[in-house]
Amino acid sequence: MKNKLIKTMITLGSVAMLAAGCSSNTSKADNSDKIMEKGPLVVGLDDTFAPMGYSNSSGEIVGFDVDLAKEVGKRLGIAVEFQTIDWSMKETEINAGNIDVIWNGYTISEERKEKVAFSEPYLNNSQVIIVLKNSTIQKKADLKNKTLAAQQGSSAVDAIMSDKSNIVPSLKNGEIIQYPSNNDVFNDLKSGRSDAIVVDETLGRYYMKQNTDADYRVLDEDFGEEEYAVGFRKADVKLKEAVNETLAAIKKDGTYDKIYSNWFAE
Repeated sequence: MKNKLIKTMITLGSVAMLAAGCSSNTSKADNSDKIMEKGPLVVGLDDTFAPMGYSNSSGEIVGFDVDLAKEVGKRLGIAVEFQTIDWSMKETEINAGNIDVIWNGYTISEERKEKVAFSEPYLNNSQVIIVLKNSTIQKKADLKNKTLAAQQGSSAVDAIMSDKSNIVPSLKNGEIIQYPSNNDVFNDLKSGRSDAIVVDETLGRYYMKQNTDADYRVLDEDFGEEEYAVGFRKADVKLKEAVNETLAAIKKDGTYDKIYSNWFAE
């Protein structure tokens, strides 16, 4: 019985090592030619991140990044598929080979650069603080002893944690309340469970415009500016270069501006 148990443990261990090895190989192998010759290009996204990439009322994946990715795929001659993922696991998903790119309001950061390669930035953004209109909170310092919420695994959390104001220890319970989606974050603020939230400005202003059943207010102070880019496996150099060249062409011929105006009308 003991020998059988030992054999079983060795077998399970071997399977785990093999799985880990496959994941590692997927991360290190250059899949560029395979993707660009045969497709599809699988785009990983959080389908609640409007207006960058989200599921509309009909269940269709739409958004600014979705239209941009489709245009890139069209010009490269490859099909583009959109895969909903757990945003907190995005780097794990791409390096395991479950998706080919992260393209959904993905902010460049030094920490993320250790896990993925980034395209050239294509859109500027900032991390804004939003409260209900009648809130007494007017600036960062007013967050002391307040409840602050953000999306789990988001650049909003990174921005708060790295901000020079060192606000986290002064928050209620000394922590940021984190939720799986930005919809949850807004619902938490609307219900009064959170005193303030931090979200991408692109998403925040779009959400407020689409949801007028609550009065929101954006503070003048924020948690810093940032840039959006496409995330790739570090080994997929040719794919990254092809997307960079195509994005540059899309900007040069005015197509980028047309797509932008569809989603970010003044």
